[in-house]
Amino acid sequence: MKLNLLLKNELIENFNNVFSNTNHSVYFSPGRVNLIGEHIDYNGGFVFPAAISYGTYGVASLNETQNINIYSKGFSKMVDTFSLNDLSKKDSDGYLSYIKGIFYTLKMKGIHIVKGLDIYIESTLPTSSGLSSSASLEMLIIYILNDIYKLNLTTLDMVNISKETENKYVGVHSGIMDQFAVGFGKYNHAILLDTQTLFYEHIPFDLKNYRLLIINSNKPRQLAASKYNERFGECQETLQILKKHFNIEHLCELEVSDLPQIKALLSDTLYRRIKHCITEQTRVIQSKKALIKGDILSFGNAMNLSHESLRYDYEVSVDELDTIVDVARNSGAIGARMTGAGFGGCAIAIVEDKFANHVKEKILTTYQQKFSMDASIYEVEISSGTHKL
Repeated sequence: MKLNLLLKNELIENFNNVFSNTNHSVYFSPGRVNLIGEHIDYNGGFVFPAAISYGTYGVASLNETQNINIYSKGFSKMVDTFSLNDLSKKDSDGYLSYIKGIFYTLKMKGIHIVKGLDIYIESTLPTSSGLSSSASLEMLIIYILNDIYKLNLTTLDMVNISKETENKYVGVHSGIMDQFAVGFGKYNHAILLDTQTLFYEHIPFDLKNYRLLIINSNKPRQLAASKYNERFGECQETLQILKKHFNIEHLCELEVSDLPQIKALLSDTLYRRIKHCITEQTRVIQSKKALIKGDILSFGNAMNLSHESLRYDYEVSVDELDTIVDVARNSGAIGARMTGAGFGGCAIAIVEDKFANHVKEKILTTYQQKFSMDASIYEVEISSGTHKL
């Protein structure tokens, strides 16, 4: 993402209004969206995320203490401070746990930070929307530390440290996709990632005369954690049954041609779960081929089929997301689907330029009328990964 000078100067001015330090650097860490490949990362499948132009900005400077001073616009009422000599997690930490945890994880790896920092943070990402605001923040902090303290960490090192922080310090059992997409993002490219081996490819994502819209349902994802665990359990149960009949380690190793045999071995519910996994894996591979050829229409069709599978076979969509997707398609989008864990959060749509305003208007109007609440729509570009500005 190209940051205009006006915004960069505004960030520096905001930093200066909080901290007196003048020797500072400015950074950007994107959010991410998963374009296709949903709920198959824990089944040995591929994911297809991309870093986006909404994200988290940071301005940082060394100070002469052993304290880390943080001001986060939108979260802080005053400067939050913790000592490098006390990195223990506290119940009152809130968003600070994602920052303090990075320092703690480094310390556990024998990397001791002894000089303090002043950090100003400002985010354009909506929270709890499924666009990885936490991974964006984690990668921002580790990137700042790597740059300022000359730690010589690789991008993969920073991704793993951020994931370990979220899993072990914060206590959220997420996979590696979010941090990987934020760290390895490339302008106008999506990332085809094998979450088992971490083999990845940057695939051109040239939309030509189309736009990528992210539509936030603003529906709290209250069931997401419990239902995620339920789906994970169903897939593990299915795997144990099928390993008696197929030489596999993961569900996504199976082929569409195996489905007739599989159907006779499973309950209807478990069959629909694995049907999604197998067909979604196929759609990811087809999407890669379509985008390499510049075939946006075929990619849009794969998105549509993905949503129907998530809606009826994997059953993780909700009425709010289905309404957004249906209205988007009916008013001109060539492809639309829910993205993320489901049960709230966001949908994405690909819309031709000339229909974009019409599609946005129809979604906003219909959604407000049906649910008496407002959806939010973001036009995004595909961004580079976390970087210094």
